[in-house]
Amino acid sequence: MAGIYPAVVDLSGGNLILVIVVALIALGALAMAFMFRQEVLAAGEGTDNMKNIAQAIQEGANAYLTRQFKTLAIFAAIAFFALLALPADDMAVRIGRSIFFLAGAGFSAAVGYLGMNLAVRANVRVAAAANEPGGREPAMTIGLRTGAMVGMLTVGLGLLGASIVVLLFKDEAPHVLEGFGFGAALLAMFMRVGGGIFTKAADVGADLVGKVEQNIPEDDPRNAATIADNVGDNVGDCAGMAADLFESYAVTLVAALILGSQAFGDKGLVYPLLIPAIGALTAVAGIYLTRPKVGESGLTTINKAFYLSAGISAVACVILSFVYLPNDFADLEGLETSPLDAISSGSASGSPALIAALAVVIGIVMAAGILALTGYFTGTEYKPVKDVGKTSLTGAATVILSGLSVGFESAVYTTLVIGAAVFSAFLLGGASLTVSLFAVALAGCGLLTTVGVIVAMDTFGPVSDNAQGVAEMSGDVSPEGAQILTELDAVGNTTKAVTKGIAIATAVLAATALFGSYATSVLEAVKDARPTEEEFSLADFFVFNPSVLVGILLGAAVVFLFSGLAINAVARAAAAVVYEVRRQFREIPGIMEGTGRPEYGKVVDIVTKDSLRELTTPGILAVLAPIAVGFGLGVTALAGFLAGAIGTGTLMAVFLANAGGAWDNAKKLVEDGHHGGKGSPAHEATIIGDTVGDPFKDTAGPAINPLIKVMNLVSLLIASAIVSLSMGDDQNDAVRIIIALVAAAIIVVAVYISKQRESSMGDDSGTPAPPLATPTQPVVTDPTRPTPTV
Repeated sequence: MAGIYPAVVDLSGGNLILVIVVALIALGALAMAFMFRQEVLAAGEGTDNMKNIAQAIQEGANAYLTRQFKTLAIFAAIAFFALLALPADDMAVRIGRSIFFLAGAGFSAAVGYLGMNLAVRANVRVAAAANEPGGREPAMTIGLRTGAMVGMLTVGLGLLGASIVVLLFKDEAPHVLEGFGFGAALLAMFMRVGGGIFTKAADVGADLVGKVEQNIPEDDPRNAATIADNVGDNVGDCAGMAADLFESYAVTLVAALILGSQAFGDKGLVYPLLIPAIGALTAVAGIYLTRPKVGESGLTTINKAFYLSAGISAVACVILSFVYLPNDFADLEGLETSPLDAISSGSASGSPALIAALAVVIGIVMAAGILALTGYFTGTEYKPVKDVGKTSLTGAATVILSGLSVGFESAVYTTLVIGAAVFSAFLLGGASLTVSLFAVALAGCGLLTTVGVIVAMDTFGPVSDNAQGVAEMSGDVSPEGAQILTELDAVGNTTKAVTKGIAIATAVLAATALFGSYATSVLEAVKDARPTEEEFSLADFFVFNPSVLVGILLGAAVVFLFSGLAINAVARAAAAVVYEVRRQFREIPGIMEGTGRPEYGKVVDIVTKDSLRELTTPGILAVLAPIAVGFGLGVTALAGFLAGAIGTGTLMAVFLANAGGAWDNAKKLVEDGHHGGKGSPAHEATIIGDTVGDPFKDTAGPAINPLIKVMNLVSLLIASAIVSLSMGDDQNDAVRIIIALVAAAIIVVAVYISKQRESSMGDDSGTPAPPLATPTQPVVTDPTRPTPTV
C-alpha cells in the first residue's frame, strides 16, 4: 500500500543540518545523564548496616529485571517477525520498521534498567545524607540528581532514535517510526504491569501482616517482605515508570512526525524534533537553577524546577516557531493533499508559525495545569488529603469511601484540562483536519519539553521511599534524619501522582494524533482497494453508526478488563506474600525478639514468579483486542474501539492514580502525628486505605497509559491489512474472520487461565494459613535488628 505518507520530503541543506544538530543535542543529553550519575555516586553511603541493606535491594532488583527481560525477549521476537509480515512500500521499510521496533524496545528497557540501577544506589546515599547535620538539602539534591539522570536518559534516547530514523529514511521515516514507537510502548507496558504487580504485592503483603497484624513499623527488618517491598519500589516505580515515560516521549514524537510532513511539508518532519530538543536544554537549566532552600517545602522546590523549565521552554519554542516556520502555508514546500482534507474539502489557512507556537504553548500550559491539580488532590497540605485523613477516625470504610470520592472528582477536572487542551489545539487547524491533528500532536511536543524535569520528579519518589526504608531497617538514622526522610517520602508520593497525570495526558494527545493517522491509513487503503468507486465517507466513522457504537463499548470494556486483571493479579500475589510472612512469624523462632532471621529471599521469589506470570494476560489483551475487533467487525468498529479506549482510559487512569495517591498521603499525615499517630486505630484505617490504593496508583492506573498507545499503534499497523481483506482485490472474509476468532480465543483462554490461578493461594501445605493468634502486638522499636540479605 502506497501513499499514506507523502513521498516528497526534502531533507537537505538547512533541514539536514538541523536534524544533525538535534542528534548532537541528544548525545549531549546522554552525556549530562552520565555526569548526573557520577554526582550521585560521589556521595557517601552511610554505615555498614545501611550498605548491607542497600546491597540486598540491589541484588533483588537486578535479579528480577534479568528474569523479566528474558521473558519479554520472547514477545519482542514474535513482534519483530509479525512486523516483517505487514505490508509496506518496499522491503527496506519493512526491515527498518522491525529493526527500529527492537531499538524502541531496547531504549525503553535501557531507560528502565539504568534508571533503576542508579536508584538502588542513590537510596542509601539519600538516607546517609539525611542523617548528617543540615542533611535535608543534600538528601533532596541527591534524589533530584538521580531523577535528572533518568530524565536526561529519556530525552537523549528518544531524540536520538527519532533523529536517526529521519536521517536514514527521510520521506519513509513515518513508516519506520511506527515500529520505533510500538517497540517502546509494548515493552513499557509489560514493564509497567510486571513491575507494578511486583512492587504492590510485596507492599500490600508487608503492610497487612507487619503493620496491621504485628503493629511493627513499615520497614522493620523483622518483616520478611521488607526487602521485596523495597526491591519493588525500584522495579515498579523506577524501572517500570521510567520505561513508561520514555515510551510516552517516543510515541508522542512519533505521532507528530507522522502527521508533520502532511501538514507542514518538509519542515513538518524537522520541527517536531526541534521542540523537545529545546526541552532537553531547558530541563538542565531547571535542574541546575533550582536548589533546595532551608525551610522551603520540598514540593515547592520541585515545582519551581518544573515551572522554571516550562517557562523558558515556552519562550524559546515561540521564538523558534517564528524563526523557522513561514507565516503563510503558500511558503511551505513539499505539501500534498491529505486524504482527510480531500474528503472534508478542507484546506490549510493562517500562519504555520502562529499555529505551531500556540499549539506548543497549549501543551506546556496543560502540563502546568495537571501538576497544580494533581498536587492539590494528593498533597498532604491540601484539603482533599486532610479530609481523607480525618475520616480515619471513623474506620477503614470511610477512608476508602473518601479516597474513592477524591479519585472520581479529580478525574473530572483533570480530564477537563486535557480535553480543553486537545480541543484548543484542534481548533488551530481551521478547515484542515490534517493541520488540526498536527496541532494536537504539537501540543504533545510542547508537553515533551518538560519531560526531563517530569522524569526527575517521578524518580525522586521511589528513591525517597527506599531511603526511608533503608534508614528504618538499619536503625542507624537519628530522629531528625528520620523526620527528613518521612517528609521527602510524602513529597515523592505527590510527585509520582503528578507524573502519572502528565503521562496519561501525553497518551491522550498522542492517541488523538495517531487516531488521525489511522483514519488517513484507512482512507488511503480504501482508495487503493476501490479506485473506481466512490471514496469512503467520513459518515462511516460517525457515532450513530452501530458498528462505531459497538466499537466504543468494546474499547471501554477493554480498559475495565485490563484494570481488573492488573488489580486482581496484585491481590493474588499479595495473598501469597501474606501467607508466607505469617508462616515465617509462626515457624521461625525469635523473629519478634530480633534473634531470628526472616527468609527474605522466599518473598522476593514469590513476587518475582507471580509478577512475571501475571503480566502475560494484560499484554495479550492489549495487542490482540484491536486485532479481534478490527478483523472481526471492520475498520469503522475499530475506530470506535480506539475512541472508547481513549475516553474511558483517561478517566480511569486519573481516578486510580489520584485515589491511590490521596490514600497514601493520608496515611503519611496520620504517621506524622495527626488523629492519634502511629499505632492508633486511625493509623490502621489509613493503612487499609493505602493497601487498597497501592494497585490503583502503581499498577493498573499507570499501565493504562501505554495500553492506550499500544492499541492505537497496533490499529495503525493493521489498518491496511483489514481493508485489503475486507474490500480489496485480496478480499477474503473467511481469512479475516479466522484471524479475529483466533485472537479472541487467545484472549479468552488467557483470561480463563488467569482466573483459575486464584485457587493456588495458600501456604506451603496448600491450605490457607490462619491469622496469627495475637493480631496486635506492642510496638517494638529497636530490638537487635537482623541485617537483611536476599
